[in-house]
Amino acid sequence: MAITPRRRRQLIRGLLYIVAATILVGAIASADWERIQRSFFQPDVVRRMLPEVLSLAARNTLIYTAGSFTIGLVLALVLALMKLSEIGPYRWFAIGYIELFRGLPALITILFFGFGLPIAFGGLRLPGGTLGTGSVALGVVAAAYMAETIRAGIQAVPRGQAEAARSLGMSGPRAMGSIVLPQAFRIIIPPLTNEFVLLIKDTSLLFVLGTTPMTRELTNFARSFMTTTQNATPLTVAAVVYLIITLPLTYLVRRLERRTARAR
Repeated sequence: MAITPRRRRQLIRGLLYIVAATILVGAIASADWERIQRSFFQPDVVRRMLPEVLSLAARNTLIYTAGSFTIGLVLALVLALMKLSEIGPYRWFAIGYIELFRGLPALITILFFGFGLPIAFGGLRLPGGTLGTGSVALGVVAAAYMAETIRAGIQAVPRGQAEAARSLGMSGPRAMGSIVLPQAFRIIIPPLTNEFVLLIKDTSLLFVLGTTPMTRELTNFARSFMTTTQNATPLTVAAVVYLIITLPLTYLVRRLERRTARAR
């Protein structure tokens, strides 16, 4: 008797489950759990990291993220409007900016703002020390990605909305600010929230700027403790704190995406 396509899919899925379970059981059985506990889960190291890992490192991570997200969002809105502009130079500049900073690794941009800018402009440094430099560098990179998100959101708003506003006597800028942008931002809240989550993790790149004990973010804080203790437990603690911060946000993104899909 021939196997139906549905039955074939069920058999393949079951086989994949068995293979995955076998690999997982084999990994668990062959792991050196005593060494893992000794290297990654030392309670005394965790106690030494508390409460600074939360009150200092996690706080700094969120400050860097909020600063860079704010800078990136404002710049991204300008770039999105420039890319949609009918004025050629505005559009060309926006396209060049977006392609440049989406193509460059974020680490290179951070290094340029931290070290290249002072060399190129006679010792010029951004205000705010590591906080200011790191926030601007990450904001410049984030703007390139968020600009495309905002542009897509604006173009997703039906053209009839702007045309109706213009027929009521609204100017183009007023129609954009009062009618189009509010609807566009409702559409793009999920991807913007996802960009915020990515920025939280990208703050780990700011270690290249050099930090003081009071300006260290999570990864730099964990690396310093790992050097002091000669143990990898600080990395485990940092990973847990990152998850505590990001998992609620990723859950929020899923909820917002479902709500947006229902609204459509």
